Amino acid sequence: MMKTVLIVCDGMGDRPTKALNGLTPLQAADAPTFNRIASLGECGIMDVISPGQPPGSDTAHLAIFGYDPYTQYSGRGAYEALGAGLDLKPGEVAFRCNFATVNDEDIIIDRRAGRITTEEARILAQALKDIKLEDAEPIFVSTTEHRGVLVLRGDKLSRMVSDVDVHEVGVRIGKPKPLDGSIEAEHTAKVLEEFIIKARKILENHPLNKERIAKGLRPANIVLTRGAGTLPNVKPIHKMWNIKAAAIAGGALYKGIARALGFDLINVPGATGTVNTDLKAKIQYTMDALKRYDLVFLHIKATDTVSHDKIPVKKKEVIEWISREITPLVDLIESQGYYLALTADHTTPSEIGEHRGDPVPLAIMGPNVRRDWIEKFDELSCARGGICRIKGVDLMKILMNYLDKVPLLGE
Repeated sequence: MMKTVLIVCDGMGDRPTKALNGLTPLQAADAPTFNRIASLGECGIMDVISPGQPPGSDTAHLAIFGYDPYTQYSGRGAYEALGAGLDLKPGEVAFRCNFATVNDEDIIIDRRAGRITTEEARILAQALKDIKLEDAEPIFVSTTEHRGVLVLRGDKLSRMVSDVDVHEVGVRIGKPKPLDGSIEAEHTAKVLEEFIIKARKILENHPLNKERIAKGLRPANIVLTRGAGTLPNVKPIHKMWNIKAAAIAGGALYKGIARALGFDLINVPGATGTVNTDLKAKIQYTMDALKRYDLVFLHIKATDTVSHDKIPVKKKEVIEWISREITPLVDLIESQGYYLALTADHTTPSEIGEHRGDPVPLAIMGPNVRRDWIEKFDELSCARGGICRIKGVDLMKILMNYLDKVPLLGE
């Protein structure tokens, strides 16, 4: 039985950095298992959306799984809600949220509230459960660290409202605005603003935030929303390719995308979606899942986290850690004659700390793969490989071709 594992190291692509003497973290890393995958397989680079187009993590994963993000994307908030375990219903609107820090002049100081802990965020989220709105029911859930999800339930709601979180610090908080002329969008913007105002009042007076201020830490005194989304309507991946597919991830977004596309979610104890995740456990669960599934998607967030924190040296160390930890999985893949693809969902330059549109490296190993001459897994080495340069939506078809799941076109 032919099977494949898809490993996505979030935000792993990078650019040359001064901190690493002009190398990318992948180039500088001592990552023998990554290099082993490259040397045993065929390499290339991938424009996850299109050349030069910075992807969001949501649209990136849609593309990697073979779905056109331009036509099948319904807003990040929906995926976050599904990944948080909420059952989103038609007509409801969901938002990705950040606990953040603003000053008395309404200037955003920190979009992540000093990377507040998951435990602290859950305490604050509990305090927001009593919020009542005039024309909708709010459901707020914290997920990982500063991240959360807001779902609005009610009549005449629309996802066509602007982001309050504009991915910038040092700017004044904006109000949610309708993005079209519909009554529904205008109504949703007003309801959302009401929630944000009421949440801020609760958070500013919460004992936990007063304690954080006393300790010299940044308070989580506002909820910033973005990515308004509604329940996606897509063909499940198992119907697209006649396979059984499973997903292993810690972050709500990645769980939610997988759930929306029909993957079975495998929950791993200790999989946090942070740098402090239990990667050994995720690897073991991946190996176990291969007994039951044709495709196993393994998502690793840590590379992106340290990129956003602008720590190139730490990113190099995280890459080395991942390379060590996946060794038993690669051993199994090679011994059983399975396939494995290693890639990233986007480039997050660790000197900039934001997503960019540079292509990401890709390597595919397995039986009958046309091995090329590449022996190192990094952005420049892979660019010389036999796969050449593809788009993200091409990857799943390439993998399914190896599994003999792609039907003939023509006669």
